[in-house]
Amino acid sequence: MAKRKRNLKPIPEFRSEAEERRFWERHDSAPYVNWSGAQFVRFQALKPSTETISLRLPAGLLADLKALANKRDVPYQSLLKVFLADRVASEWRASGPRPALSNRALQPTSRAKRRRVEGQRMARAARG
Repeated sequence: MAKRKRNLKPIPEFRSEAEERRFWERHDSAPYVNWSGAQFVRFQALKPSTETISLRLPAGLLADLKALANKRDVPYQSLLKVFLADRVASEWRASGPRPALSNRALQPTSRAKRRRVEGQRMARAARG
């Protein structure tokens, strides 16, 4: 017996990525997407979105952090990231809206682009 094709709900239009993120955090994707034909994909060249830093902590603070992490059965570095993220978010909430930073603004600029922008800047200066 052939399976009936089920009717999927249309995926709503979103005004922003944040709005879409909130929607998918609260809704199951099963009524919206047919996952039967999904395939696993590996992103071989994907760079991690984290940076390694060196952070000096007092020995007692590090021991307390490790004890708390052990109590929660999580790595202490992960617990530290959660604590930092919570605190940074609360500071932003207390101080007002966050400045908008696009990922593009945080990407390193290529040498050719820097030269092109500098050339445009010099041309404008020469004209005016």
